[in-house]
Amino acid sequence: MSLDSTITGLHHITVIAGDAQENLDFYSGVLGMRLVKKTVNQDAPDTYHLFYADGAAHAGTDLTFFPWPGAAPGRIGTGLTVEVALAVPSGSLAYWADRLEQHGIQPGKPGVRFGERLLTFADPHGLELALIETSDSREFTPWPRSPVPEPHQVRGLHAVRLLERSAAATVDFLRATLGFEEIGQEDGWRRLALPGTRSGRVLDLKEAPAERQGTWGTGSVHHIAWRVPDDATELAVQRRLGSAGRRPTEVVDRFWFKSVYFKEPGGALFEIATDGPGFGVDEALDQLGARLVLPPWLEPERGAIESSLPPLRQPESIAPASRR
Repeated sequence: MSLDSTITGLHHITVIAGDAQENLDFYSGVLGMRLVKKTVNQDAPDTYHLFYADGAAHAGTDLTFFPWPGAAPGRIGTGLTVEVALAVPSGSLAYWADRLEQHGIQPGKPGVRFGERLLTFADPHGLELALIETSDSREFTPWPRSPVPEPHQVRGLHAVRLLERSAAATVDFLRATLGFEEIGQEDGWRRLALPGTRSGRVLDLKEAPAERQGTWGTGSVHHIAWRVPDDATELAVQRRLGSAGRRPTEVVDRFWFKSVYFKEPGGALFEIATDGPGFGVDEALDQLGARLVLPPWLEPERGAIESSLPPLRQPESIAPASRR
């Protein structure tokens, strides 16, 4: 029997991308997600860290990228997240199939997974994505300037899929330490979910003992972050992780949230991230993503950082601010 979870769902997912402009053109210009924070990788500040989310930058809607155009392509395999699923409204897959094809992305045929309708495809740098229709409750604010009409906009993160050489230890850990429940099996995949009915609480896991180990590179998921409401809850989860032998890091202040990192038994990098203080702590809501922002400890290096980054232009499909 799994414990009552203090983790409420996915907070963000961070991916390694290629060219930063191509990344922006696809996620804002094609998928219609809002660039809510244009900043840098705090551990390697000579590269961007781009955050895409809903209109109000809610935790649970963030898909984020480290653009490293010189990196080799990632290799799908065990110990890594192999697909990211985004929530879209029920009845919107036909719109999305047409839109993707219009922009040179060939999706697979619409299908059904664990009773949910979905469309799969890869982004321009190789990340495997799925759009999954859901009417589950979630925090979501439309983005008025999106090129995607409000009834079809991406609602946020829905699920992730992991390959594991051996699944048992990871399943036991997810249930006993993080509070997941196993809710189904289908085509060799085991579906685990956090308690509740909200979108963004699902993890699918498949055992693949003959599969090679995956490696990071462009198009691969760097880490998955799970949500906790506050600092006290994060510390409680950190203690549980330590007791489970996961060797969590100390709390890392990322300015917009606080983080604890660890690896699950199969090797995938996970994070526990607080909901707050949020992306509005240093920018007004209507200005999110408009300029390069840095955490206070990197401000003294702004000149050198800005000179090392390529310029980014807003996709032409984004509506001008005057239309809001």
